[in-house]
Amino acid sequence: MPKTIKKKKKYYGTRQCKQQIFPWGVNLKPDAEKKQLSPYESPMPILLLELELVKNAVKYSKPDFILYNFSEKPDFVIPKYRIAIFCNAGAVGAKTNGNNEWNLLHFHDDEIKNDIVGCVNKIKATIRDAHFLVKKNRRFTFVDLFAGIGGFRAALDNLGGKCLGFSEIDNEATENYKLNFVDNNIDPERELGDITKLNKLPFQNIDLIVGGVPCQSWSVAGKMRGFDDPRGKLWGDALRIVKQNQPKAFIFENVKGLIDPRNSENLNLIVRSFRGAGYKVGEPALLNSYDFGLPQNRDRVFIVGFREGINPKSFSYPRPMKKKSMLAEILDVTFPVSTETEKKKFDLTDLHGDKVPKSRNRFQKEDELNDFFIFCDTRNGHTTIHSWDIVQTSKREKTICMTILRNRRKKIFGTQDGNPIPFASLKKLLPDLMLSEIEKLIDKGILRHISSNGYAFVNSKNSAGINGIYRIYLPHSNIFSTLTATGTKDMVALGAIQCNDPKKYKEIFLNEIFSKDLFRSITSREAGKLQGFPYWFAVHQKEATAKKQFGNAVSVPVVQALGEIVVVAMNGV
Repeated sequence: MPKTIKKKKKYYGTRQCKQQIFPWGVNLKPDAEKKQLSPYESPMPILLLELELVKNAVKYSKPDFILYNFSEKPDFVIPKYRIAIFCNAGAVGAKTNGNNEWNLLHFHDDEIKNDIVGCVNKIKATIRDAHFLVKKNRRFTFVDLFAGIGGFRAALDNLGGKCLGFSEIDNEATENYKLNFVDNNIDPERELGDITKLNKLPFQNIDLIVGGVPCQSWSVAGKMRGFDDPRGKLWGDALRIVKQNQPKAFIFENVKGLIDPRNSENLNLIVRSFRGAGYKVGEPALLNSYDFGLPQNRDRVFIVGFREGINPKSFSYPRPMKKKSMLAEILDVTFPVSTETEKKKFDLTDLHGDKVPKSRNRFQKEDELNDFFIFCDTRNGHTTIHSWDIVQTSKREKTICMTILRNRRKKIFGTQDGNPIPFASLKKLLPDLMLSEIEKLIDKGILRHISSNGYAFVNSKNSAGINGIYRIYLPHSNIFSTLTATGTKDMVALGAIQCNDPKKYKEIFLNEIFSKDLFRSITSREAGKLQGFPYWFAVHQKEATAKKQFGNAVSVPVVQALGEIVVVAMNGV
């Protein structure tokens, strides 16, 4: 795979300056550090402005960490108010890819040197003007529980919500949340802290309480411990906050596993408990991010309740949007050829042989080529890549491997999904088979010997993939796999391929994409776009942390579609 070249951070000034400048301007102690910087006779103008922003507690980001792609990069961005600041004479007239939603401020070098206070006052005046427009359009109040980095917040702000306070215990997520949404200089907002320590909140007339309750205890991918897991008990905290503060309505989100039949009793208990607290709660709904304009297959459960006395006649869960997106639209990649492709329809036997695999999902049309390739030795299909496809093997060796693949699930060899096959049994399947041939496949890392049980594939788990790769999605795909906090082994192709021949499809992929290393993991910025975060959103500077945060987040367009209906309903419209 191609190596990622990390750019060195650019600092201004001397060594002491390197130690004091922080990209988000939240940790500097101006008075003490100003004394250390006083020996600088002529600091660079950009440094002067950065120090003054820090001194005035103006939260800012650098453009490389904004989801939006700037054609001409500003020096600083204030995400909450969509302000882009250019700090050199040549920046006058600079544009941000024609996006007129940005407030552009330009400062000449001499202007910064001679009137730094005036420059910052101009920035603060722009902030006040932007804040006034936001304040004028407010429609309702809300409290943001399990806030993370602000998926609910971004959606409800768009709908005209006023956040009274937020609760989050992860420090890095909290800092990112405050950078993007909170400005205590102009509009103080309560940081509520640990939800387990909250009871009656210090607010009057809360319209809406929302939150994505931590989901690991209910996840099908985990151990599904439910209320036996401390994280599962956080539902009790959510219930307590709703019960004691009696908002007009609430919205809570969780993983698909919550509606798994194995969790039915727990889900029923959650719903009954909210009803017992004085709320009308209908059946929970499963909403997929793909249905709301995002190229991500992400199912999440939403539970909505309205306080007794509120008459939500108009409430129903939102219907899927007509707009569909391609993966290429969120990738920070320029493709040399078009990613648009016309899907040819095939006879089912041409694609699947004797029968269509039961594991196909709603995004895999039975009569079309898949939009992704899956690396797996335990299944087969027209887009399955086996280890013997990417390791030098003879036609004979491929035949041996496919024979094992087709027979490994037969009950005569065991009750598991896949079972070791004794050499004697393999000899019956391939009468001319020699032990030396099996040993060569062991040497190539394809097969392994399991004591006296027989031979099995090294890559024996479906989702484990091969060499750290599970799936590679083509840019014309309408989906990417569900983002998670722990990451996935799924990749995106950095090139497009055109093919209408099922027999050549895999070969073209191997030659044009895989062998040329034209694939990689998605970046944190791309993860933010997959979750529908706004273009101005600033991601965490650490790539791994940012990916984790987006994996934990709720998809913004889903909440916005649901939130609009809830806001209308809770007002009795």
